[in-house]
Amino acid sequence: MSKIKVDNKRYKKLVLLHSNDMHGDFLAEDVDEKLVGGVSLLSGYISKVRSEEPNTIYAIAGDMFRGSVIDSEFQGLSTIEIMNMISPDVVTIGNHETDYGIAHLLFLEKCAKFPIINANLHIRTNGARLFKPYEIIEKDGMKILFIGILTEQVLSQTKSDGLVGTFVDVDEASREVERICNAYNALDIDFTVLLTHIGFEEDKQLASKLDPSLGVDVIIGGHSHTFIDEPAVVNNILIVQAGTGTDLIGRFDVIVDTEENCVAEYSWKAIPINNKNCPPDREIEELLRRFKGKTDEKYGRVVTRFARKLTHPDRYMETELGDLLSMILRQSLDLDVFFLGSGSIRNPELGPIVMYSNLCECFPYDDAVHMITVTGDQLMTMLRRFLRPEAFQGEHTEFYQLSDGLKVTARKSTGEVLKATLNGEPIDPARRYTVGLQHFHYASLKDFFGVSLEEVAKNKAPRIVATSVRSIIDEYLSSHQLLDQRIEGRLTLLD
Repeated sequence: MSKIKVDNKRYKKLVLLHSNDMHGDFLAEDVDEKLVGGVSLLSGYISKVRSEEPNTIYAIAGDMFRGSVIDSEFQGLSTIEIMNMISPDVVTIGNHETDYGIAHLLFLEKCAKFPIINANLHIRTNGARLFKPYEIIEKDGMKILFIGILTEQVLSQTKSDGLVGTFVDVDEASREVERICNAYNALDIDFTVLLTHIGFEEDKQLASKLDPSLGVDVIIGGHSHTFIDEPAVVNNILIVQAGTGTDLIGRFDVIVDTEENCVAEYSWKAIPINNKNCPPDREIEELLRRFKGKTDEKYGRVVTRFARKLTHPDRYMETELGDLLSMILRQSLDLDVFFLGSGSIRNPELGPIVMYSNLCECFPYDDAVHMITVTGDQLMTMLRRFLRPEAFQGEHTEFYQLSDGLKVTARKSTGEVLKATLNGEPIDPARRYTVGLQHFHYASLKDFFGVSLEEVAKNKAPRIVATSVRSIIDEYLSSHQLLDQRIEGRLTLLD
C-alpha cells in the first residue's frame, strides 16, 4: 500500500473501521448462497482486523437503534448489550438514538461500556451538555481526537422537549468544532476525526467551513445512508460513509505523520461483511439466540399474505407500500387525507408472507394519530412545503406518501404544485378538510408542512383519533389477504 515507510517514530499506521445507520440489523441473510451482514460476522471481521493491526479503532456514526423487533422490544437495551460485546472504541448518537426519549437514552448511555460522544445536545436553561463532546484515543503514542456532531435539522424528535436543545445548523456546528479543536490542540493531537450524523451533503458543507489550521483530517458520517466508492475530499478533509445496516464496513488504512499531525497516505474501501471473509462470533450468536427466542414468541404470528412483494424503493417517490398503508390509515379513520411519513416505512420491500415481526421492522413507529382540520389553502401550503426542491436535491427533508383519492402533479425543480385534486375535484381553497398525521409529524407541523398548530386550531381543535398507528395497519392486514397494491399515480413529479 504505502510508499512511506512506517518507522514507529514519525510515520505510524492507523486502521480506522467505521459503521453508521446500523438500525438493529443484527441477523445475517442468505444472499446468493452466502451469509451477508449481521453482527456476528461484523464482530468477527472487527476482531480479525484488531488481531492483525494493533492500531485499530472502530467507530460508529449514529443510529444503532431502530429497525428490528429485537431493538424495539427491549427499547435499545439489547442493542447496547450486543455493542458491548463488539466493543466499539467510540460512538456518536444519531437522531434515532432519541426515539425512546432523552431520559431513556441517558439510561442506555450508563449501560454502555464504550464512550458515547456528542457536542450538540444540551440543557437549554444552563447550557450544560448531556454527553461528553469528544474522546481522545491513544494508539502507539498517537493521540486521535473524535468529536461528535448532530444538528437540529435531523433531530426533530427532541423538539417536543422544551428543555433540550441542539445546534441549529452546520455554521454553529463548525464553530463548536473550532472551540473543541482549539481547546485540545495543546495536547499535540496527531489525528482529528469528526463523527457526525447529519448527512453526506451536510458533511461536505461542514468541511468547507472549517479552518484548515484546526487540523480536522476525516469526517465519518451517517444519516443519509450514502454508499460511496471513494472518499469525498473537501477542504483537504476526507469524508466517508458506509451505507446502512451491517452489510458493509468502511476501512481506512492511514499513514499518520505525527510531526505534521496529518495524513501522509491513505487507502479506503467498503468491506463486504459476509461469511467468505468474516469469521462468525459465536458468543454474539448465542446472545442473539436468547433475544430472538423471546421476540419470536410475541412476533412470530402471520399477519397476512400479499399477492406478491410490495416495495418502497425510495422515500422521495410514490411507492406501493406507501400507497397501501396511507390508504389503510385514511379509510380506517374516515379522513379526507392521510400524509404518511415516507421515512416511517423502513424496509424497501415487504411480503409476500407478512409476519408480525416483518411488519414491526418495516413500520417500527407505533405512535398516535392526530386529526387536524385545514382549509384548502392550508392543504396546498402543506403540499408545497414537503414537495420543495430541497427534497430532490440530496437534502434530508421529510417526505410523504399520499392517501387514496388525492392526486398531485408537481415540478421537482421548483416545487410548484401544478395540479391537486381530491376524489377528482380540485382542492377548494375555502373548504375544510380532515388530515391525519402521525404524532412525530404533528409535533413538527410548522417545520414539516409550513402551517402552525395555532393556525389549524382556528378551524377546529386538533384531536387524537388513534393511540396506535401500527394496530390499525395490523387489524386491516389481518382481515385482508392477497392484497396487490399497484402504484396509482397519486404523485406525478415532473422535471
